[in-house]
Amino acid sequence: MSEPLLIENDGHVRYLTLNRPDRMNALSDEIAWAIVNGVEAAAKDDSVWVIAITGTGRAFCSGLDLTGSGGNHSPLSPLGQQLDDLHWVSRFPLGLRVWCDKPVVAGINGVAVGAGLALAMACDMRVMKRSARLMAGYPRIGGSPDGGLSYTLPQAVGYEQAMRFLLENRTVEGDEALKLGLVGEVVDDDSFEARFREYAQSLTKLSPITARLTKRVVHKATTAIDLESQFRYELQNIGRAFASEDAKEARKAFFEKRDPVFQGK
Repeated sequence: MSEPLLIENDGHVRYLTLNRPDRMNALSDEIAWAIVNGVEAAAKDDSVWVIAITGTGRAFCSGLDLTGSGGNHSPLSPLGQQLDDLHWVSRFPLGLRVWCDKPVVAGINGVAVGAGLALAMACDMRVMKRSARLMAGYPRIGGSPDGGLSYTLPQAVGYEQAMRFLLENRTVEGDEALKLGLVGEVVDDDSFEARFREYAQSLTKLSPITARLTKRVVHKATTAIDLESQFRYELQNIGRAFASEDAKEARKAFFEKRDPVFQGK
């Protein structure tokens, strides 16, 4: 079997590439924890100045692996059964924004949905392929946002646009994503890979001390809430959402490719 996460060093950039193309890079426990551990290792390595995250195939990350393929024990499981109440889902934003003071760049090479979108939004900067698509995904499976999206999304696009994006379950492609502020740069498909790598490398032209101190001070200035408490609140809410009868109906309808019938319970 191939490695679920490819790790490559190029100069002072460490590339972490999600590698489940047959599953659209959907998150099993194995690949999700590999991302968490990969970022942590890069954060501690003084030879790494910039971290760049992307995916293989047609997807950046299609979100949670709802099939359970790959040994998944995700927020769909009762939270009380998890030894770590934050689990990997809240370690994306904590690991990328709080515990890592190095610049993290997402290369959105394809679809990013649900926890996959949360992973992208937890990065400091985003370069997006023009044909790529972003979608919340949570309403379709009866869930509320997790992965720090309740924090990173309104921070990027503002309160109302975040609410519209989430509740309308909109699909947003490159140019609209740039207009909304979901990403900082959109690149034509045939130029994406080269530009993503070029941009990540360009950040190594700065002193790593400058980059790390800049991230620390900007993060401090834009974080007026207790992020760890917020992410626990996220998990509490999504646990309640997934436990509802409506959520069970949503997931059943998702697999049966039909519109769900909700009862409000």
